[in-house]
Amino acid sequence: MIKLTESPFDAAEALRDFEKSAMGAGAIVSFTGLVRDTSKLGKVKTLHLQAYTPMTERGITKAASDANKRWPLDALLVIHRIGDLAPGEPIVFVATASAHRRAAFEAADFLMDYLKTEAVFWKKETTDSGAHWVEPRPEDYEDRDRWS
Repeated sequence: MIKLTESPFDAAEALRDFEKSAMGAGAIVSFTGLVRDTSKLGKVKTLHLQAYTPMTERGITKAASDANKRWPLDALLVIHRIGDLAPGEPIVFVATASAHRRAAFEAADFLMDYLKTEAVFWKKETTDSGAHWVEPRPEDYEDRDRWS
């Protein structure tokens, strides 16, 4: 399941619901990304995320399909915020379930690498020094390239 939302979400609740939907799995891995309160440009006031929702959802759905082809997954979930977010708020939640831990870990890592580098999002951070567009770091691309 893929969900882009302007509404805040509770990662603990998302995990509880996911665990119920993945009954019988031997392993569940989850990742929650939070809006940082500082960046190299200063104290973060807000983070604004834009998406072209149809394209963004198609891309994430394709990445989820690729994950299902690579690893024997029982279930997966991606929730990603769009709109204005404050420091400390959850921005992304990824959960994967499989019979074995390695598949669940690797699939979650694969999905996060996709979301960090390839998913169609525009991120603008407002700090003490003004508004700045946020781009993936070189390390993010190195992480992504492990899956090629």
